[in-house]
Order: sequence, then structure tokens, then C-alpha cells
Amino acid sequence: MTVFSYDLVKVEPTRIAVIVLQSDETIERDMIALRGEADLFFTRVPSGQSVTAETLQSMADHITVSASLLPETLDFNAVGYGCTSGTAQIGIGEIRRLVKAGVKSNEVSEPVSALIAACKHLKIKRLAFLSPYIESVSANLRNVLADNGVQSPTFGTFAEAVEAKVVRISGQSVIEAAQKLCKLGEVDGIFLSCTNLRTLDLIEPLEASTDLPVISSNLALAWHLGRLTGKADAMQGPGRLFAA
Repeated sequence: MTVFSYDLVKVEPTRIAVIVLQSDETIERDMIALRGEADLFFTRVPSGQSVTAETLQSMADHITVSASLLPETLDFNAVGYGCTSGTAQIGIGEIRRLVKAGVKSNEVSEPVSALIAACKHLKIKRLAFLSPYIESVSANLRNVLADNGVQSPTFGTFAEAVEAKVVRISGQSVIEAAQKLCKLGEVDGIFLSCTNLRTLDLIEPLEASTDLPVISSNLALAWHLGRLTGKADAMQGPGRLFAA
């Protein structure tokens, strides 16, 4: 046997991690597509196949352990928790506490804080809000938005609780529903809720057809995580949010 010597190199990239729901089939693909120069890391948190207040709340018991499965030798520039309704249910502050208890990270985000920051960035105060889930699941989120100066005067839902069906809702169904919502009230932006809903490819077509900025959960989270790193090229994406 021959033992070789080796040199070590210093590698200090921008590091972003995302805690992904066990049931989510979309967010990893979207985050990879939105990656700029950052290194991406993923871990999974147990989650129910059906979305209810109880299944959303139950994730709080597992977030710290899931975060701790990220490489423990690394300091992360930002870590995101990838659930919109789960954040509204558990609470922004509690999500931050649970994540930081499991991983070394300068910043923590989730789709709710990201959406609020995106709305402020684009000066949006009235959203057409489209959710795949029943109204009661989205009520917490709408209240949090209202408390932060963002109203959702028009709300629409596909009334679907099963994640395996949410991810398979067609893009055309989403576009048609969002367009109809915009006609039901005066709004200055569109929000497509849920990290599992496949919306990334719909951002630009919807913006073109409605002449309004369009924000999805994954778009907002990627944008916010990128901004939190302080590196302009950490994450990159389509639409007015990244262009502004």
C-alpha cells in the first residue's frame, strides 16, 4: 500500500440550505433552477400527505433534527424552511428558533417572511391570492400578511388537501385561476402559494398576460435567501421580483 500526501484548498462559497417537506416534489427542482453562484444543500422534514392545521403544526417537532442533518462542519449564509402554510401555522419566530437550534446559519427565511419582503420590495399592498389548499389552511397566512400591510382582497383555491395531487395541478389551471382572480378586485400583484405547486415556469407568462408582478412561494424564498446572503449573484430568477 502506498500512502500519498495531499494539499487542502480553502473553499468558501456562498452556502444556502433548504429544509424540504418530505411530501414536496417541486421545491428542490425550483431552487436548483434559481441557483446563481451559491452552493445549495437540502435536507428533509417529515410531513403529512394531507395538509391540515394538525399536520402542519406537527412539523415543528422535527425541524431542528432535520436542520441538524446538514453538514455540521459548515457555516451557512442562509437556511430556508420550505413550507408556506407551515410557517403561518407554526410562526415565523418559532421557525427561526427551531432552525437555528439545529444548524449554524447567519440568516433564516421561509416563504412568509420572503413574501412580505418581496411585497415591500415591489410596493405591493393588495394581492390576488391563489392557494391549492382549503380556505382554512390559508387563513393564518392571510392574517399574517394583513398584519404586515399586505391585503388579499381576492382569494381563490383549488380546495385540494392531498400533496400528491397539488403537485400535479396543471399550469394552465393555475394561469386561468390567477387571471380570473385579478378580475374580481383591484390588486397590484399575484401570489401563487405553496412550495409544492409547480409555478416557476408560469411567472413570466402570467406577468405578460396580467401586467402585474407575480410571486410564488419558491420564487420569493429563493430571492429572499439570496438577498440575505448579501451576494447579488447568489440566486437568480425570472420575473419582476428579481429584475427590480
